[in-house]
Amino acid sequence: MLAKRIIPCLDIKNGMTVKGIKFVGIKEVGDPVELGALYAEQGADELVFLDITASHEGRKTFVDLVKRIAQHVNIPFTVGGGISEIKDAEALLNAGADKISINSSAVRNPQLINDMALNFGSQFVVTAIDAKHMAGDDWAVTVNGGRIETDKRLFSWAKEAEDRGAGEILFTSMDHDGVKQGFANEALAKLSTDLTIPIIASGGAGSMEHFKDVFTKGKADAGLAASIFHYKEIGIPDLKQYLNTEGISVRL
Repeated sequence: MLAKRIIPCLDIKNGMTVKGIKFVGIKEVGDPVELGALYAEQGADELVFLDITASHEGRKTFVDLVKRIAQHVNIPFTVGGGISEIKDAEALLNAGADKISINSSAVRNPQLINDMALNFGSQFVVTAIDAKHMAGDDWAVTVNGGRIETDKRLFSWAKEAEDRGAGEILFTSMDHDGVKQGFANEALAKLSTDLTIPIIASGGAGSMEHFKDVFTKGKADAGLAASIFHYKEIGIPDLKQYLNTEGISVRL
């Protein structure tokens, strides 16, 4: 069995790590390079750095920051925010990123997933999906950091992204984001069943049990969280030991 991955997420705004609840009420929590290096030291499997206002403000992700991260972090990391064409991704890859995450730009131009996969390989392309629960199995895909609802739906869009060449899906439930009441396990389990590529779960981590649930009930391949790590509510070594004792395969 492949080891389940623990991935701290660092949302970046104006060069600083920030965190909000349900995508609003943003607060600064620290320097992304220092935090990233600390998490790598503590045993994180990967890191995700997202420039959370890049698409909304029409900016490009800071290549200089990615260069600094690459110098100080020795585990794979993904970068997202404001990536709308091949040259954006190329600049980030050359700066040291291991993968790129595309979200709003892929919704607006799905061909971008094909182009990225063709140019760099599927393993380099993460399609991030921010979705809002409507009713039953219905989840509306949003863009611009959750500000704009689209007519795309979570499950059909995730399948299309896979078919176009995405190597992973990073699904964030906006309803669960920052609330710390657990992940959207039913939707995650459906994604994991429908698709063959790995699913990264985001939104809702508040306890070690939530990670156990997301890997068992939610069938996710990786659990991503932010505030519980930033505010030292859960330590990565403690979390991995707990999961290991619960019979979940993790890299210790």
